[in-house]
Amino acid sequence: MRSRFAAPLALALCLAFPAHADRVRIDTATGPAEIAALPETVAVLDMAALDTLAALGVPVAGVPSPHYLPYLDKVAAGAARVGTLFEPDLEALAALGPDLIVAGGRSSPRVAALARLAPTIDMTIAEGDLLAEAQARIAAYGTLFARTDAAAALTDALEARIETARNAVAGKGNALIVLTNGGKISAYGADSRFGWLHRALDLPEAYPGLAAETHGAAISFEFIAQVNPDWLIVVDRGAAIGAAAQAAEATLDNPLVAATRAAQAGRIVHLSSAPLYIAGGGVQSMMATLDELIAAFAAHDS
Repeated sequence: MRSRFAAPLALALCLAFPAHADRVRIDTATGPAEIAALPETVAVLDMAALDTLAALGVPVAGVPSPHYLPYLDKVAAGAARVGTLFEPDLEALAALGPDLIVAGGRSSPRVAALARLAPTIDMTIAEGDLLAEAQARIAAYGTLFARTDAAAALTDALEARIETARNAVAGKGNALIVLTNGGKISAYGADSRFGWLHRALDLPEAYPGLAAETHGAAISFEFIAQVNPDWLIVVDRGAAIGAAAQAAEATLDNPLVAATRAAQAGRIVHLSSAPLYIAGGGVQSMMATLDELIAAFAAHDS
């Protein structure tokens, strides 16, 4: 999802606050921004940002609630609750008095309101080239928090994992990525929020040309049967957000799906959905997804 704010606004929001002796210039979703380095009290309202900041060991003072991701429980435990991913709590943020607010994704429409409280950056990760965007965010956080060596090490580790996954999927057929939401199903192509799995891994699309819709292209069981993918990669939105909805396994328990090459060969891969759906572009999220794909495809080595 792309931020709706232009680069001049990003700079204006940051420069509206008093200058500091040590400032750095980093890339954000709305363009380059110059802000005070090493902010001490940081509130984060984007899970991909929180994921990567945690991987870099950056202390965080404010987080959204719920945060959905058990692997970030320790980070969240010591932080104030400052609203939800969609609705920041402006009073809680004002009480916290952050030196910096990191917004993005679901919270990006509130950047202007947040910037009236403290310097705010929009670190939304765009869907088109998620891998490159994720690497750019790692580098930006490394510069901002004087952790460039750690950022470089994370980038190297991510690139190595990508290469391992690319080798694991090579020559093993095409894939269709679907998201279930209760009884509804959507498909995602190479230009979508999950499309980096196709693009970065050179994993062929079972149905090229799917529209790059944020919520995917609505499909039916008949569509899955007609496409007849070699692999079916499944994301369960209900599981990701903790909703009491029909699970993906139940939704896809259908004779048309069962007759596909993917089902017949045991090649339906149910990914851990919360990291991918909630924190897409976070470095820990990406590594976990890659590990699951490596394991799934490696299990079908000849």
